[in-house]
Amino acid sequence: MTIGFTSRAAVSTCALCAAGLLALTPATTSAGTRAGPAPSPGHGVRAAVKPRTAGPAAPDSLLYRSGTQVRPLAGAPGVPELSARSWLVADADSGEVLAAHDAHRRLPPASTLKTLFALTVLPVLPSGIRHTVSEEELTGIGPGSSRVGVAEDLTYRVSDLWNGVFLSSGNDAVRVLASLNGGWEATAERMQAKARALGAHDTQVESPDGYDAPGQVSSAFDLAVFGRAGLQRPDFVRYCSREEAMFPGRDGASYGIRNTNRLLTGSDGVERYPGIVGIKNGYTSGAGHTLVAAARRDGRTLVVTVLNPRWGGGDAVYEEARALLDWGFDASGRVDAVGSLDALRVKSLPGPEARPAATPAPVAVPAARDHAPGRPVPWTIAGAALLGAAGVALFLRFRRGPVVPD
Repeated sequence: MTIGFTSRAAVSTCALCAAGLLALTPATTSAGTRAGPAPSPGHGVRAAVKPRTAGPAAPDSLLYRSGTQVRPLAGAPGVPELSARSWLVADADSGEVLAAHDAHRRLPPASTLKTLFALTVLPVLPSGIRHTVSEEELTGIGPGSSRVGVAEDLTYRVSDLWNGVFLSSGNDAVRVLASLNGGWEATAERMQAKARALGAHDTQVESPDGYDAPGQVSSAFDLAVFGRAGLQRPDFVRYCSREEAMFPGRDGASYGIRNTNRLLTGSDGVERYPGIVGIKNGYTSGAGHTLVAAARRDGRTLVVTVLNPRWGGGDAVYEEARALLDWGFDASGRVDAVGSLDALRVKSLPGPEARPAATPAPVAVPAARDHAPGRPVPWTIAGAALLGAAGVALFLRFRRGPVVPD
């Protein structure tokens, strides 16, 4: 039996085979890329896959507009007239912002930034740890800083230091806790990362204790985010709502300290607010008086931020916070939200499901990681070339004459 091909048929066959193989290559390469990233150097397990995240909301939100923002319904009470440069009142449970004034205006936060410090460090330092303070840990405290009285060569429990942070706003206690957390700069970096994860994009951390530093700012929005996040931690609530505590002194003695948040303690001419939870107050010459406060009433919890009242003296920050809390409870169900404290928070979007770090890495084609998806990898090109060469050889043989089997 005689088998033969025309030259045109042979060339066509070779071309079709090569083109078909190359057409399939992008799909093969992409599939190899989707198999996952390469194992981390020095590890035999696959790193956890990070879910895709949403970026910040568009800046045309009402909360980015200047002036007072409120959406009253029928029967809503009027928003109080306040002197603060920036303020905000929100429902701590839902995150809905009921009203705000220049919510994203960046201003020095003073010691209200200690809320972010606590959110960052509380989870990593067990309260029962005992630590003897060194001289180096108390260096660098800014002149005029508030202190609780931490002394070198004395041993403190971590819980004692947290009392010093929340009640006395002690920058000396912050210094020691930051040292236990890896150092001053490392703590600032971790605070910055925590702020971004919570959706606080106005905050720039330079000094973890809130002491005035060039470039250090936050906003009424961000500080309300920190206060609300703190309310979800029992240890945070325990410290920020504590009015008095005993602090260790020398020779085994202790002395009493009292919370400087007058809205919580009802002192120095400021009446205690009914249902007050506490949180944190602050003051520096650069920031003026600042306050993050929360209160509960009839099953609702509100969080307010007041930054730098321009008149009324040192009590104004408390009285303006009181007015906002009163208005927020009265306005329940009679205003529409002007924004959300969750608006800028990092959120998971539909995508590859995260895997535990200990999950064994799947076998992947190494070459697929070295080339852009959709482009032929070297072994594919080589295969196409071999197929083409074989086709040409077969064509040349056919030109010499028919093939007759033995």
